[in-house]
Amino acid sequence: MSHAALQKLAIDTVRTLAMDAVQQAESGHPGTPMALAPLAYALYTRHVRHNPADPHWPDRDRVVLSAGHASMLLYATLHLSGYDLSLDELKAFRQWGSKTPGHPEVGHTPGIETTTGPLGQGVANAVGMAVAEAHLAATFNREGHAAIDHYTWFIAGDGCLMEGISHEAASFAGHQKLGKLIGFFDDNNITIDGRVDLSCSDDVAQRFASYGWQVLRLADVNDQDAIDRVIAEAKAETQRPTLIITRTIIGFGSPNRADTAKAHGEPLGKDEIALTKKAYGWPSPEPFFVPAESLAHWREAKARGVAMQAEWMTRFMAYTKTHPELAKELGRRWHGDLPAAWEKALPTFDATNGKLASRAASGAVINAIAPTIPELIGGSADLTGSNLTNVKGAAAFTASDRTGRNFHFGIREHGMGGIMNGMALHGGVIPYGGTFLVFADYMRPAIRLAALMKQQCIYVFTHDSIGLGEDGPTHQPVEHLASLRCIPGLQVLRPADANETAEAWRAALKYTTGPSAIVLTRQTLPLIDRATAAPVSEAAKGAYVLVDAPAGTKPSAILLASGSEVHLALTAHHELAQQGIGTRVVSMVSMELFAAQPESYRASVLPRGPKRVAIEAAHPMSWYRWVGPDGVILGIDGFGASAPFQRLYTEYGLTTAAIVAAVRG
Repeated sequence: MSHAALQKLAIDTVRTLAMDAVQQAESGHPGTPMALAPLAYALYTRHVRHNPADPHWPDRDRVVLSAGHASMLLYATLHLSGYDLSLDELKAFRQWGSKTPGHPEVGHTPGIETTTGPLGQGVANAVGMAVAEAHLAATFNREGHAAIDHYTWFIAGDGCLMEGISHEAASFAGHQKLGKLIGFFDDNNITIDGRVDLSCSDDVAQRFASYGWQVLRLADVNDQDAIDRVIAEAKAETQRPTLIITRTIIGFGSPNRADTAKAHGEPLGKDEIALTKKAYGWPSPEPFFVPAESLAHWREAKARGVAMQAEWMTRFMAYTKTHPELAKELGRRWHGDLPAAWEKALPTFDATNGKLASRAASGAVINAIAPTIPELIGGSADLTGSNLTNVKGAAAFTASDRTGRNFHFGIREHGMGGIMNGMALHGGVIPYGGTFLVFADYMRPAIRLAALMKQQCIYVFTHDSIGLGEDGPTHQPVEHLASLRCIPGLQVLRPADANETAEAWRAALKYTTGPSAIVLTRQTLPLIDRATAAPVSEAAKGAYVLVDAPAGTKPSAILLASGSEVHLALTAHHELAQQGIGTRVVSMVSMELFAAQPESYRASVLPRGPKRVAIEAAHPMSWYRWVGPDGVILGIDGFGASAPFQRLYTEYGLTTAAIVAAVRG
C-alpha cells in the first residue's frame, strides 16, 4: 500500500468510527469529525508532542477541541493513537458509565485536556494554557536547559468564534504575544440553523489580525502537505499567536448530507452511512471496522511519544543536575504541593490593624503569602485598585516579562474566567482573579466549568452587597450569593472580619479539587473581639458558634449571618442580653464547608428548639435550608438603590432593631 493510500485509510478510519458511534448512540455530531479527520491525523501522527502511554507528561503539547460537540474526532484519534480508550468505549458513545460522553470531559477520558462543549470556552482555556507555559518557561528555564517548552493547540468552529468569550481571550492572547499558541478555525460555513450568513458576516481574518495574531489560510484540510507547510509557518512566528483558517466540508464524503446543516447534529442514518463508506472506498460495511494496516500506522504514535518523552527526560535530568533547586521547586509545583510553612505566613489581625474592609484584609493576605507561594499568580478584570489583588513589588505578566505574576486581564470577566481555567488545567500555577461580585454573572459559565472540572481557581469578589452604597443597583449584587451557592463543587466563602478573611484564603488554598469564591466588602468592618468570641480557627468548619447565651442557659434564638451582617447579629445579641434574652450567634463563613461537616457537628451548632433568624444582605433563597420551617430570614428580594450604605441598610430592614424585633416576635 502506498503512503498516500495508507494516509487516506487512516483518516477514513476516524471518519467511519465517528459515523458509526453517532449512529449507534442515535445522537451526536458526525459532520465535523468527518471534516476534520485529516487535521487530527496530521496533528497526532506528526506535529503534537504527546505520549499515549503517559497522558500527563508535563512537557507535552496541549490540544483543545473547543468545538466540543465534535468529541468523536478526539475519541477516535485517541483510541487509534494508543491511549487507554478501547473500541468498546467508542461503541458506548454517550452511554451511562462510558469514557466517551457527549462532550469531552477532562479527568474522565485519557488524553482530554479540558472539558468543552459550551462554545468558545476552549479557546479561552487554550489561551490560559499558553499563559501558564510561558510563565513557567520564563521562571524555570535557563541557558541551555529548557525544562518547559511546548505548544498549545486549539480547534474552534464558527460557533466558538461567535461567542463573546473567544473575542475576549483572543484579544488578551494577541496583546500578550503568545507565540506558542496555534489555533485552527474550522471554516465550514455551517451552523445548526443553516449557512453561517444567516447570523454572521464577520471577517474572521481581519478580526484576529486586529488582535495581533498571525492569520494563515489552509485552503483544503485534505491536503497533508499543505497542513505541514502551514504549521511550519505558524511555528516560525514566535511573537504572535497564529490562527489558521481551515477550509473544510462538514460531513465530508456523504453524498446527500455533505456541506449541509443535516450533517451537523444528528446521525447520518444507516443508508447514508453505507453510501458514504462506499464513496470512501471503505473495505467493510461492518460498523466500527478498523483495518489492521490503519491501526498499525496510527499506533506508531506510541513509539514516537515514548521517544519524545524520553528525550525530554534526558534533558530534564541534565537540568536537575545543573539546577537542582529549580528542578525541586518545579517538581513541587507540578505535584500541587504547597510549601511546608505557607500557613505561617498568613497574617493575624488585631486592634491596631484589623478594622478594615474585608477586601483590604484580602489584599493584605495576598501580599503576606505571595512570597511563600510563588505559584499563586493572578490579578483582576481592570479593578486592581478596588479588588486589591496586586502583589506589591512584583512585576506584571507582559509580553516582555513572562515571569511577572500580576495580571491585567482587562475588562474581560468571562475571558478571565476561561483563561484561569486553562492556567489551572495546565498545572504548575494557582490562578486567582478579581472583579465585583455583581459581575460574577459575566463569568458564570467559566466558574461552572471550573467546578465541573474540579480545578483550583480562586475568585476574589469584592463589593459584595448593597454595602457598596452609592454606585446603586446596577452594581449591588442581590441574587449572586444564592446563585453561586447553587453551583456544585464551588466553595463560597464570605468572611465577617479581617481574621476570617485570612481563614477564607486558607480554606481556598487547601481546596485543591475545586474553585473557591472569596466574597468581600467594600465598607469597613469591625474586628471581632476574640477575647469574648470563639477562636477564628473554627471558621475552617464553615459555620461556628461565635458567641453564645450565658453559661448554663439555652439560647432562646440562634442568629445566623455571614460577612458584614455578622456584626449586626453581634450587636443584636448584646441588646437582647440586656433584655434578658439569651441568643447564639453563628458565623456562616461557608455553607458548603458547613454542609460537609459531620451531622453531629452541625447539630451542635444548630440544635433543634431555638428559633433561628438569618441575616444577610442578599436574596434569602440559600438560607431556607438552615433556618427551618419556623425560621425568619432578613434579606433582600428586590434590587438595591443608590445611597450611602448606612441609609440602605436602614431602608432594607437590615438593622439591629429589626433583628431584635424578629427574635422577640
